[in-house]
Amino acid sequence: MIERSHRGRVRVLSLEHGKVNALDVELLEALAAELTACAAEPPGALVLTGVGRAFCAGVDLHRVLEGGAEYADRLLAGLDATLGALFAAPYPVVAALNGHAIAGGFVIACGCDHRIMSEGRGRVGVPELAVGVPWPTLALELVRQAFAPNRVQELVYLGETYDAAQALDRGLVDALAPPDELLDRACSVAERLAATPPAAYASAKAFLRSSATERIARLGPLRAPEVGRGWADPATGAAIRAYLDATLGGGR
Repeated sequence: MIERSHRGRVRVLSLEHGKVNALDVELLEALAAELTACAAEPPGALVLTGVGRAFCAGVDLHRVLEGGAEYADRLLAGLDATLGALFAAPYPVVAALNGHAIAGGFVIACGCDHRIMSEGRGRVGVPELAVGVPWPTLALELVRQAFAPNRVQELVYLGETYDAAQALDRGLVDALAPPDELLDRACSVAERLAATPPAAYASAKAFLRSSATERIARLGPLRAPEVGRGWADPATGAAIRAYLDATLGGGR
């Protein structure tokens, strides 16, 4: 599900799970385990990318419908563990978006310190409200801390997706790269960031994220029951089915 490689001080984690690297319990657990390993033995920097035509197309909604409330609980727990570990990473993290980064996939990208997107047909965005699912606190805070307030509102409320040129124009990604140069450029940025003394980088990163950290600690436990009930609500299941029918014809 995840391929690990190294380029000098840079550790590269490549998602390779199904056709579009959709997030399910198994992939989230695998990614959380990799981030835990990074916490125990920090790399100079980390690059997250995908294999195939997508970085990550978001949560596997078919699995949510099939698994019911029990599966949704496990999924949300896995999402919190993964996003929490990513958000707390003191070392530089660069996203190399090789294709679509949608919903939870783009949330993961928002948790990174720098985002480079491949030129081409990929799109980015967070259509959670269009799908009809409530936002987990950690996921929303990762988006919130990454962009200006007006950009966050556009992303969250409209739920639209944007191609590479639009994403760069809106500041959703920091740079574009030809597909065959994407990983090299991401690793180059990661190496540059890794040259910063680790303690200084970690201190600056923690301070920049301190407001979000405080909100997560205060609001996360309060909102968790509400979010869990929302994902398990039959009305949410109906909204997910309607979204899949409208966007994928109900197919996988």
